[in-house]
This record gives sequence, C-alpha cells and structure tokens, in this order.
Amino acid sequence: MFELFCNVLLVVFLGYTYFTHVLEAKIPKSYLKNPNNLMPDVWPKLIIILLMICLIANIVKIILKNKNNKDFNLKTFGKNSWEFLKSKMFLGMVVLAAAAFVLEYLGFVVTAFLVLFFYGMLLGEKKIWRLLIVSVVLAFVLHLLFCGLLDVNLPRGEVPFLRNMALFLESLV
Repeated sequence: MFELFCNVLLVVFLGYTYFTHVLEAKIPKSYLKNPNNLMPDVWPKLIIILLMICLIANIVKIILKNKNNKDFNLKTFGKNSWEFLKSKMFLGMVVLAAAAFVLEYLGFVVTAFLVLFFYGMLLGEKKIWRLLIVSVVLAFVLHLLFCGLLDVNLPRGEVPFLRNMALFLESLV
C-alpha cells in the first residue's frame, strides 16, 4: 500500500511540475530564431511523460497484484509507513534532501563528500578512515569530471575557502 501511495504522489507531483513549470518555461528568443534548435523544454517534457507512463503502469500492476490481498488496506499502510520511516532507505532520502539544501552554500565538492560519506556509513562501512579517503577522492574526481570533461558549472559554495578550493580544482583542468 505504501508503494501505491508513493506512486500516486509522484504522478500528482510530476503532473503539477509538467503543467506549472515545464509548459510555462520561457524559451529564449535566440532559440526561436533557428528552427533546427532542439527547444530547451523538449527533454523535461519527454522525461516527465515517460516517468508518468511508467508510474501509472506500476500503479496498475500494484493494484492487480494485490487485488485479493486482505492486508492491502489503510490499517497496514499506517504500520508499514512507520517501518519505512525507520528504514535505511528513508535515511538515505533524508541525506539527499539535506544535500539539496546545503549544496549552494557548501558547494559541490563538500556536499558530494558528505553524501558519499554518510551513504557509506548507511551501507555499513566500519572503517571510517577508508570511508573518509574514498569519499574525498570520489568527490574530487566527480568535480573534475563534471567541470573538466563535461564542462558543467557546479556550485562552488558561498563559504570563501570552499569557493577558493573549487576554483583551484577548476584551474587544474
């Protein structure tokens, strides 16, 4: 039941996003001048529509699978929801949500380090020193990969020394 509830919420959220943010997005005039340009709203529309199709198919599958299941009701939904809130999956979601809030302030490198470190702890890594080393190396590699090879501007952070570190890493490429 909890999976069904989450799928329905995702369909509603994606529908809201599609109609309020994607359709209403302004397209720059420079794009409109060239008819061969792929408009900036094409990929978000396509991805949202495909996600909604997959979610609706999953909702139908869940309903058909649990058609004769007596435990498929709101009472067990409440109990399963409480179990979900105590699970590692939920803690992982909290880590990602927290990362979304601190990304602009701390910058990509520090946020990626924190996410990798806490996920490693969540997955059960016992050797903290190894987790620290791997998290730092992967955060730097990801930053260099995105900034250097893919030419993506990542948040540098608002804290002066973190911003300087991100600028130094970008200058290495």
